[in-house]
Amino acid sequence: MTPAMTHAPHPVHLVGAGPGDPELLTLKALRVLRQASVILVDDLVGEQVLAAALEGMAAPPRVVRVGKRGGCVSTPQEFIEKLMVREALAGERVVRLKGGDPLVFGRAGEEIAALQAAGVEVEIVNGITSGLAAAGSAGIGWTDRRAGAQGVLLVTGHAGHGCAEPDWDAIARVAASGVTLVVYMGVARAEAIVARLRGALPAGLPVAIVQRASAADEVIARTTLGGLVDTLRHERIGSPAILVIGRVAGQQGVALRAAQQSASIHAGGSAA
Repeated sequence: MTPAMTHAPHPVHLVGAGPGDPELLTLKALRVLRQASVILVDDLVGEQVLAAALEGMAAPPRVVRVGKRGGCVSTPQEFIEKLMVREALAGERVVRLKGGDPLVFGRAGEEIAALQAAGVEVEIVNGITSGLAAAGSAGIGWTDRRAGAQGVLLVTGHAGHGCAEPDWDAIARVAASGVTLVVYMGVARAEAIVARLRGALPAGLPVAIVQRASAADEVIARTTLGGLVDTLRHERIGSPAILVIGRVAGQQGVALRAAQQSASIHAGGSAA
């Protein structure tokens, strides 16, 4: 007789921690975190977020750091998946805490598949993605009709191992129609990305750069596609940062927090 498959008594929650501001953590995420017995935390989750979520708990959950950051030494994805499965099957209430939203460049698909294959139920708790937080900080509407933007495209600038690089030529053609580009993990490859986008986009196309969106040490800089690389160097902006590329980044009169930033404002590059 074939033995019955082992099932975990509790679902594993894949939780979005938001972009960095503890106040942007959702009420559902807060509840799930405070019910957890084990939390597997990504590098991009701010210390303040976790501290605020667990504040005052008499018996806080066990926190395991499983760093995942593009271009850096990271915990192997396979190890993280095995750890989630092991803890869940042992009866723990497991939360996998990811920066932003778990479904936006967060490898959620791989983790869902691994958990379900092991008989573990999965629940998603969405969070505010950093691209949206960056737009909010810079006072940019992704689909601002004044700029003729009727769509937005989220794209990664960092292709994973074994994955094809984004088709920047095709992406540039889409952006030329007025679609706003929101590039995650694109700082390290900015020069190559700009070179490819310039095949269909003008050098004068506005760009907003937001580093550590919504965090206390957030930095915002405005530039153009042609001046992007020089601005990154001059302002010493590194990861994590979001690039918002498109006519919406040039809209004035809607900037909220941007006016309060100390970062320099650039208009680098020349119109094509």
